[in-house]
Amino acid sequence: MLYIDKLLSQLAYPLGLSLVLALLALLLLVAGRRRSGLFALSVGILWLVLWSIPIVSDGLRLSLEGRFAREAVGALPVADAVVVLGGGIRGGPPDWPDPDLGRASDRVWHAARIHHAGKAARVIVSGGSMPWAGERRSEADAMLRFLADLGVPSDAILLEGRSRNTRENALYTAEILSAQGIDRVLLVTSALHMPRALATFRAVGIDAVPAPTDFEVMPESAHLMRWLPDAEALSDSTRALKEYVGWWVYRWRGWAES
Repeated sequence: MLYIDKLLSQLAYPLGLSLVLALLALLLLVAGRRRSGLFALSVGILWLVLWSIPIVSDGLRLSLEGRFAREAVGALPVADAVVVLGGGIRGGPPDWPDPDLGRASDRVWHAARIHHAGKAARVIVSGGSMPWAGERRSEADAMLRFLADLGVPSDAILLEGRSRNTRENALYTAEILSAQGIDRVLLVTSALHMPRALATFRAVGIDAVPAPTDFEVMPESAHLMRWLPDAEALSDSTRALKEYVGWWVYRWRGWAES
């Protein structure tokens, strides 16, 4: 089921949908339906160009990130634990000494700051590894190593290393919270991912307070260059659309609060 979900979701993203339309256009042209083929090809190209425009990409991401305020750690409430979700760090093969920090590794840094500020005595790291990634340490193990480098004592860290998506993050974390008698948590993930993550955690009965980090969209001028298609903007738009698609699917399945 996980494979099917991943495959189908790829078709909803700009590159995947544009390639499908290009293939459809080719089939229509071969079949002699020139007008329909050119229309499908034009739609595919325009769809790809639209989400490649930086200012459009920023607006899409801000529609998710703007739901939460960027708060200093000192303004956060005290909770029993802080839960940090994977997605910012990759676990390497067993013989690699260090984890691979990604663009969202701010999540782990933010969790460490929250712990050091006395806002949560325990840190729960949640993230497994994908079956197609080969033999690798889990994201939870990679986050544990990074947190240790950031000065968080190992006895304050609880590992959840089975989850492969946000739904499983919530389910398996809920098991740990129940076993440990933890009631309220600060939920740390990227601001872009927070709407779906928070709704998913609350849907399984977790009293989660959002503590977003990794805000991406910053004030920018409407310079001409911001209107020119860019590969990074396409990637950013795809990640935002992934959150919307995931959120809608989760709500449809009853996995997330409305």
